[in-house]
Amino acid sequence: MNQPLKIGITGGIGSGKTHVAEVFAKLGAPVYFADERAKWLMNNNSNIIKKVVQLFGVNAYENKQLNRTLIATSVFKSKSLLSKLNSIVHPEVYHDFEVWANAQKTPYVLKEAALLFESGSYKELDAILTIDAPLETRIRRASSRDKQSRKEIESRIKNQLPNEIKVNASDFVINNDGYTPILPQILLLHMLWSK
Repeated sequence: MNQPLKIGITGGIGSGKTHVAEVFAKLGAPVYFADERAKWLMNNNSNIIKKVVQLFGVNAYENKQLNRTLIATSVFKSKSLLSKLNSIVHPEVYHDFEVWANAQKTPYVLKEAALLFESGSYKELDAILTIDAPLETRIRRASSRDKQSRKEIESRIKNQLPNEIKVNASDFVINNDGYTPILPQILLLHMLWSK
């Protein structure tokens, strides 16, 4: 069998990208959850660990686990540090995804990632699917899910590429406005990519 089609799935906070990815998974599509995998790699990949310690110091890890509080506080204060951290993690996630994707025996695989465009990893994929939802719907979903204030959610949204830009740069879009059924939209793409 040829290599599977590599489809990126993204969307702004509260758009429902993880939910849509889970539906694809129930249909039998392998899904690589990049954010979860990145967290795992940061605790288990010796190359990442070595570079993170060089960047943040010996306190970057406590009991062989990433010191999330220290890292979050540091990168929040410095965009330069965030950029350096991303330049350590993103290439390793890319390589890990490639190995994983090429081992799958399905017509297509999905890479679910919040920062698909921001990280540049969209360039290595065959197509991009963006999950779109109105801003108010996204804020409501995210604040309910994450137990954060509207202000905190809006702050997180400001740090992401606007959904309109993602939609315009995508090959496919699923409307997850809370009114339009998403299952027919997902099934259509599943049939298209399964050929």
